[in-house]
Amino acid sequence: MEYKTQMEAAKKGIITKEMRIVAEKEYLDPEQIREKVALGQVAIPCNVRHTSISPEGIGSGLRTKINVNLGISGDCRDYTQEFEKVKIALRYGAEAIMDLSNYGKTNTFRQQLIEMSPAMIGTVPMYDAIGYLEKDLLEITAEDFLKVVEAHAKEGVDFMTIHAGINRRCVEAFKRQKRKMNIVSRGGSLLFAWMEMTGNENPFYEHYDQVLEILREYDVTISLGDALRPGCIDDSSDAGQISELIELGNLTKRAWEKDVQVMVEGPGHMAMNEIAANMQMEKRLCHGAPFYVLGPLVTDIFPGYDHITSAIGGAIAAANGADFLCYVTPAEHLRLPDAGDVKEGIIASRIAAHAADIAKGVPHARDLDAKMAQARHKVDWDAMFEVAVDPDKARTYFESTPPADRHTCSMCGKMCAVRTTNLILEGKKVEFCTEK
Repeated sequence: MEYKTQMEAAKKGIITKEMRIVAEKEYLDPEQIREKVALGQVAIPCNVRHTSISPEGIGSGLRTKINVNLGISGDCRDYTQEFEKVKIALRYGAEAIMDLSNYGKTNTFRQQLIEMSPAMIGTVPMYDAIGYLEKDLLEITAEDFLKVVEAHAKEGVDFMTIHAGINRRCVEAFKRQKRKMNIVSRGGSLLFAWMEMTGNENPFYEHYDQVLEILREYDVTISLGDALRPGCIDDSSDAGQISELIELGNLTKRAWEKDVQVMVEGPGHMAMNEIAANMQMEKRLCHGAPFYVLGPLVTDIFPGYDHITSAIGGAIAAANGADFLCYVTPAEHLRLPDAGDVKEGIIASRIAAHAADIAKGVPHARDLDAKMAQARHKVDWDAMFEVAVDPDKARTYFESTPPADRHTCSMCGKMCAVRTTNLILEGKKVEFCTEK
C-alpha cells in the first residue's frame, strides 16, 4: 500500500519502520504510536530525503524532546564554529537542531548538516528568503516565499516553522492591543512588515494549500509558528497571542486533512501562574497537536541567565502538556551564543524536560535517577559519573577539591550523612577523632 507521509500511513493502518523505532525508544507498542500519529497527537518529523536521521516522536505520552538553535548571522559567519555547536548538541542528547542562519547562501551548511545529523533538522524558510532570493523584502512575491519552502524540503529538512497564522485579522488584534514589546518573532516581524508594505495577506496563509502540497511531497512536518508570541511577561495571554492561536487550530485541521504532520509553537515570555492554563488552551484550540514552546521565560530581568528562567518555565510547561522545548542559552537577548553557551542551554533544557517527564510518569523516566540514588547510597563516585548527563563536569568538580577519604566529598568529609547512616546500619561505630 502506497503512502506519502507518516500520517497517511497511520491513517491507513500501516506501521512504518519509523514508528517501530519510535515505539522502541519510548517503551510503547508500535500500534500505540500509529494510533497517535493518525490522530495528530504525535508527530514523527522525518523527511524522506534525510537518510541519516534516527527518528523521534514528539507528542502525547512520549518523552519531552529538546531543540537546539544555531546558524550564522551577518555579524558571525563562522560555519566551523556552528559545526562545533552541532557536535555539542549531538553529544548532549538534543533530538532536534534548527538552522536559523540568516545571512548569505546557507544551503551548503544545511546540506552538510542533514547529511551527517541523526537529529531532526528544522528551519524557518522566512529567515532564508532574502539571502536565498537576493531580493529586498518589498520585492519578494508570494511565489518567491513558496520557492524557498520547496528548496528546504528538497534538501531534506524534517520540520519547518511557517508563520501562517498571522493573517490580517490577527494583525488588527495586535494593533489594538498596543503591546509593550510588539512583535519579537523574527519571522513574524518580517511577514508583518511585508504585509504592511504591500497591503497583501500573509502569503503563507493565503497560499496555505500550496504550502501543504510541498510539505506532503517530502513528509515535512509543519511547525506552525507563533508570530505573536509574547516578548515580555506583560504581553502574555493577550488578544494577539490568542487570536493567532485560534487561527493555528484551524490551520492544524487543514494540514491533517492533507496528511501533513503538525506541531504548534507557543510562548515566549510568561509568568509562572499562566503557563499551565496556556498549555491546556493550546491542546484544546489545536485539537491535541504536539506543542513546541520557547521557554517560556518566567521573568524578564535576568539577561545572562535566561537559560535558567527558560528552564523553570519549560519544566512547568512540559509537566502541563508541552511536548517539545526549544532551548535558551545564557546569551539570549545579548548575542549569538558560543559553544559554551550552547552547552549550558542544552543542559538547562534537558533538566526541564527530564523533570517534567518524571512528573508526567513517562515510561522509564526515573530509571537513571534510580541508578544515581543507588550509586550515591554506595558512595560510588565512578558509578555516579557514569550516570550523570555531564560526567566531565561532575568529575571535574569532585576532583578540584579532593576529599581525604574518597568515600565522602569535601563538603561534609567524614560527617557525610550517607557515610554515617551506612556505618550504623552495617553495625559499625561512627568515629571522627580516631584515625583509621
